[in-house]
Amino acid sequence: MTHPATRWGGLSRAERDAAYDNVAAVPGARSYMAGLRAASAAFRTAPRDATLDVAYGPAPRQRWNLYPAESAGAPCLVFLHGGYWQWNDPEHFACLAAGLRARGWSVAMAGYTLAPEASLTRIVGEIDAALTWLAAHGRPHGIAGPILVSGWSAGGTLAALALGHPAVAAGLAVSGIFELGPLRDTGLNAALNLADAEIKRFSPLRLPPVGKPLAIAYGSRELPALCHDSRALHGLRAAAHQPGLLLPVAGADHFSILETLRDPDGELTRIACLLLP
Repeated sequence: MTHPATRWGGLSRAERDAAYDNVAAVPGARSYMAGLRAASAAFRTAPRDATLDVAYGPAPRQRWNLYPAESAGAPCLVFLHGGYWQWNDPEHFACLAAGLRARGWSVAMAGYTLAPEASLTRIVGEIDAALTWLAAHGRPHGIAGPILVSGWSAGGTLAALALGHPAVAAGLAVSGIFELGPLRDTGLNAALNLADAEIKRFSPLRLPPVGKPLAIAYGSRELPALCHDSRALHGLRAAAHQPGLLLPVAGADHFSILETLRDPDGELTRIACLLLP
């Protein structure tokens, strides 16, 4: 599996776009996401103790969806959605809370302002503010246990960046993008408008590893660029003697990997329980 960056300069714009186009790479991706949204809409009506659309800041998308466990002291999964920081909503992923809630966990899903309205700098700042809010105000909503910050795709990047927040005990980054430089040469950058300083500051592969457990998961059928980034970030952390697992989920693609978090016995659910037993 050759990483496209090894021949990046010789690729056409279409080839560079394809290197990060998860939807085009997975047949049925749009149908899968439609099904996930439908299941999530149903899930949001089920937990009677859920607190939805709780503001952590003044902007419309600065809100939490909170699904507390029976015990306020239970571990809490904070989930950050993907969509290259320009698509999706936390409610689209609500059904993913089912796996860990079945194991007695709380789950909290954070929204954030999307590009192009927000720069990546602002988005990262909003996640920091959201975690600070949860640490200060989670208990009245039934959430006061240790936090595992997680995210998928672009949310996996945000999770890796949020690992250093004082409220976070450990992280689980799923199918993330950990080197942002190539994105500037794709159509994704039309909305992101990444600055040099942002690429340097928010590429986890360019940052000193944080000394907390971080599990890094990806599907074996992911795009080569994402597989490479996950392996490289784990290698960087291992070389710095920082704790964490690398989990290639056999047979999973960029979308089906989510089912292993939705399932109480799925691989990602079990890894989360190892990180915060």
